[in-house]
Amino acid sequence: QVQLVESGGGLVQAGGSLRLSCAASGRTFSSYAMGWFRQAPGKEREFVTRITRSGGSTYAADSVKGRFTISRDNAKNTVYLQMTSLKPEDTAVYYCAASSRLLPVRYYEYDYWGQGTQVTVSS
Repeated sequence: QVQLVESGGGLVQAGGSLRLSCAASGRTFSSYAMGWFRQAPGKEREFVTRITRSGGSTYAADSVKGRFTISRDNAKNTVYLQMTSLKPEDTAVYYCAASSRLLPVRYYEYDYWGQGTQVTVSS
């Protein structure tokens, strides 16, 4: 079982940067691929990016490629999302998630979810 807690959300102007963190419980953090999703009001949950167990491979949605970077520190049981060049369209609740699969992308491929943190990008 894994508990995930996101932090770092807030209000930022368009063009700015923000770094989200996700702290995980347990002693088997390195056994899980980690991902970030987001959900805006009235819209479906959207895949953002994911990283493999040892951090050797990352994959990101086209909408954030070149702007968002996922990383992890297994010694700290923490995964990060560095967001740059933020746009109003990035406004959403951001969730981190853990998966027992090797290369998860779809929401149903993730087993554990955090509570979410709000990111608001103003024009």
